[in-house]
Amino acid sequence: MMGPSHALSGAAVWLAGSWVAAEAFDYGQSATTIAIGAAVCAGGALLPDMDMSGKVTRYQGGSTVSRSFGVFSLFLAEVIEKLSLGVYRVTKMKNDPDRENGHRTLTHTIPFALLMGVGATWLCSNYGRWAVIGILFFMFGLALRGLFHHWAKRAGWVLVTLCSAGVALFAYTFLPTQSRGYEMIGIAVGVGCFVHLMGDIITRAGVPILWPIPTGKRMWRMIGLPDAISIEAGSKIETRVLSVAFTLIALAAGAGLLTPALLDRLREAKIIT
Repeated sequence: MMGPSHALSGAAVWLAGSWVAAEAFDYGQSATTIAIGAAVCAGGALLPDMDMSGKVTRYQGGSTVSRSFGVFSLFLAEVIEKLSLGVYRVTKMKNDPDRENGHRTLTHTIPFALLMGVGATWLCSNYGRWAVIGILFFMFGLALRGLFHHWAKRAGWVLVTLCSAGVALFAYTFLPTQSRGYEMIGIAVGVGCFVHLMGDIITRAGVPILWPIPTGKRMWRMIGLPDAISIEAGSKIETRVLSVAFTLIALAAGAGLLTPALLDRLREAKIIT
């Protein structure tokens, strides 16, 4: 799947999950907290593609997420891609093919998603304010690049970076510091990464979601749908069907989450009974 679809699916899943949690388990959240979680999950749904590098000094190539912060994020993507390729070569088995790049290897596994979620929670819980602001800044930048890709492309990475910093500071101000606030950030990052895996698994290329469990004589077996029912990245099925479906899910969940609070306000104002 393409970057915008990944980001949209992350936001949709977080909003839908928050709605289910509120209705089925009476797990309430403020509108601000829900919005922050959806944005972080959208950014997390792009994070695995940080293993797709480009031409750093020329600010060319790479994935949508790799270009979020200009040459800085492209350089980070270069490091992650080389690290992923190194892990692949060290752990591959006899029947695993040789690879020249690390895209869709280490960062496209369940252990990576768990590591990102647990790592973000640990950083926020142990290092407080600056860790929270840093993670929000990074995730919001990815979310902006994915959810508003046409605007982000026109605006350029400098403006995206400035907007990310401003929104991160604003969000931190309203984020609860006790009980569920910081933990929610880590969960949103981990869920976003997992949603990315599910998005790529319905494509022909697939992902090595079973790693590090060997299957037969292969360690890095790409798991995906059969060609007859899989989707092609950037196809009309993705851009016109799945993207619309994710949008409708996000809108329905958002309405379900906000309607009770809106009705309470209207009752308090005696507009309705």
